[in-house]
Amino acid sequence: MEKKTSDLIPCVIYARYSSSGQREESIEGQIRECTEFAERNGMRVIRSYADKALTGRTDRRPDFQKMITDSEKHLFEVVICWKTDRFARNRYDAAVYKAKLRKSGVRLVYAREAVPDGPEGIILESVMEGFAEYYSANLGENVKRGNYDSALQHKTLGKRVFGYRKSADDTFEPDPEKAPIVREIFQMYKTGSRMKDIVDAMNSRNIKTAIGGPFNESSVSKILRNEKYVGTYIWGDIHDEDAIPPIVDKETFQAVQRRLAGSKKRRREADLDRPSFLLTGKCFCGHCGAAMVGDSAKGKTGIQYWYYTCQGKKKRACDKRREPKQDLEDFVVHQLVQILHSDEDFLQTLSQKVADSLVDGTYQAELDELQKRQADVQRKIQNALDLLLDNPSKALQARLQALEQEDEDLTAQIEDKALSAPPALTADHILFMLTRLSDGMESDPEYRRRIVDIFLNSVYVFDDGRIVLHLNFIQNSETVSLEFTKEFEQTGSMPAYKVSIRKGILSIAVTRF
Repeated sequence: MEKKTSDLIPCVIYARYSSSGQREESIEGQIRECTEFAERNGMRVIRSYADKALTGRTDRRPDFQKMITDSEKHLFEVVICWKTDRFARNRYDAAVYKAKLRKSGVRLVYAREAVPDGPEGIILESVMEGFAEYYSANLGENVKRGNYDSALQHKTLGKRVFGYRKSADDTFEPDPEKAPIVREIFQMYKTGSRMKDIVDAMNSRNIKTAIGGPFNESSVSKILRNEKYVGTYIWGDIHDEDAIPPIVDKETFQAVQRRLAGSKKRRREADLDRPSFLLTGKCFCGHCGAAMVGDSAKGKTGIQYWYYTCQGKKKRACDKRREPKQDLEDFVVHQLVQILHSDEDFLQTLSQKVADSLVDGTYQAELDELQKRQADVQRKIQNALDLLLDNPSKALQARLQALEQEDEDLTAQIEDKALSAPPALTADHILFMLTRLSDGMESDPEYRRRIVDIFLNSVYVFDDGRIVLHLNFIQNSETVSLEFTKEFEQTGSMPAYKVSIRKGILSIAVTRF
């Protein structure tokens, strides 16, 4: 008798292929074989995780980490991998993450490699992991050795360089269409053009870089510094002159390098005089929403003054006045410190309110609705079974089969919904973060940087004295928009100090003067 879906062991599949001689089809093949393995062994697959073109020698694999995190939700009991080397090619990572799975009550099995239970299985699995690690390390050495041999022959090694193309023997040769553009770029910079001028000239003619994108100052800088254009081949410790057909003469190249060195020196000297702007990337104009960036101006006496200036104002699209750097930074830091140094009762209350705001009502409502529907279906199944005992009929049997299929579909939907559950963040977690952040002095530059980096999401500044701060309580919060800020301001009256908590963001409106 065939088992019902609900009786099968819930499992997931993890598949991976590296970029070395494997294709995306490898993923499909692994999932197919793992699915067949699951069917043969009384399991049902509720999800597949796959990392494409990522080596198993590192644990920095997004779907792998998602699988490990999901294992803590206790929604599956088994992870199926095609072979041991798909899980990890590093024995340390293999041991660490298998221990994490075991802690969550999850077993790791392999579709193509039989590992028995007991001491013998532990030894065999360890040997297999050792072979996988050896193969990976040996493959890396072979690839490096092969590349080195090719570099000695001045091969391209798959590198694309603007102005060159690959010849029939896989070496660099000038591209008849783009080589003249390289000479033009060098000549423009040599005769005084700025990098921005070169960027504008290239993009106005719709000329693309070697990777097919528009030009920017970084791509122009790389071209101007690339020794390949005077015939020098560089790879690792190989530095062979006159190994490539040159595009630019050495005199022009050297003149350009002298000008670049002078520009670098001037920028370095300017950077020594320029202070760091604490609110960079977090300060925005309350009028137009544009970022406010570091700026300066000299007074009549020659003294340098530093400001935050709206980028919209720089483009003459906004009339927001400049904000004195030190005054604004001191005010923002003081507001943050006041909150962090509040009494314990206030911080506990704040932490609870923030935790409550993180509860995703939509998610819970959808999950509740699915569970309600399943309870109703299961009640109908029981009723159908009771009727069948008294009046067996094909119509009732068909109805029962349809209800059982609906029950299985709802089980799958509930499991999918549970796997996408938002991370739980309790009031205790938030209070712990606030307590850790409160350990510092307002005047300490390092402490100021730390609380702004971690605690401040964004600050919106208005000319009438209003300032709105948005504070983070969860990692990787998106920067709060001007629309969000205006919506917050419009809720009720505008007192000198107003607070709102929405979706893990604490918004504070204050008046400076």
